Amino acid sequence: MPTKYGPKTKKKMKKVMHEWKHGELKSGGSGEKVKSRKQAIAIGLSEARRGGGKVPRKK
Repeated sequence: MPTKYGPKTKKKMKKVMHEWKHGELKSGGSGEKVKSRKQAIAIGLSEARRGGGKVPRKK
């Protein structure tokens, strides 16, 4: 069975989650710190999509 995410996406998600854990991740619009884990994941997947990584489409 093929993997859900590509290597580029996994690398981006690792970076984003590290930033979130250390309180360095900021949201795009307001520039405030991201506190929610779900929001951090959404930001990571969005950035990976823009970077051309293998990410399943939004439902």
